[in-house]
Amino acid sequence: MAEPQLTERQRKWFQSMRDGLERDTGKTLAEWKAIALTCPETAPRARLKWFKDTHGLMQNRASWVIDETFGSGSAWSDPDALSDALWADPASRAIYDAVDAAARGPDGVIGAARKSFAAWSRKVQFAAARPVKGGKLMLGLALTPDASPRLEPPRNESWSERLKARTLLAAPNEVDGEIAALLKAAWERS
Repeated sequence: MAEPQLTERQRKWFQSMRDGLERDTGKTLAEWKAIALTCPETAPRARLKWFKDTHGLMQNRASWVIDETFGSGSAWSDPDALSDALWADPASRAIYDAVDAAARGPDGVIGAARKSFAAWSRKVQFAAARPVKGGKLMLGLALTPDASPRLEPPRNESWSERLKARTLLAAPNEVDGEIAALLKAAWERS
């Protein structure tokens, strides 16, 4: 699997997952790739489900085997395209650009797009953002909601469980000094 920008901790985790494949499953990558070629499914989610249901191979390793078997058709191989698809709405893109600039202010920040959100990390993830209908952006932070009156607890977010607060941003100018300070406080905790 092509790796997006990862923290050192994330790189080590992925490497340990790969290193332990044969030990944990009793099969080599070559054997898993041969099994993948027998998969009757063609859609990525369906292939993942097939691996889990049929062979007990869970999502991270199954994703890796699928990518190794069928090529890097995954969005991870082109992070710019992934980001462009995520932030296709010009209004939410403008807010994202403002958040991204503020989030990358401190040293050592790694930003990466995921399929449904963008994330910022240092050692661990400290912030994430996802587009919201109507050209808005939901920003999640590794802070508690009491850090600011602008924050509330998250509800059904798909990002890291470390992000304990969120705020809805409706325009780029809402990414002000307070949001920059909240991003920096979350960064300091990562």
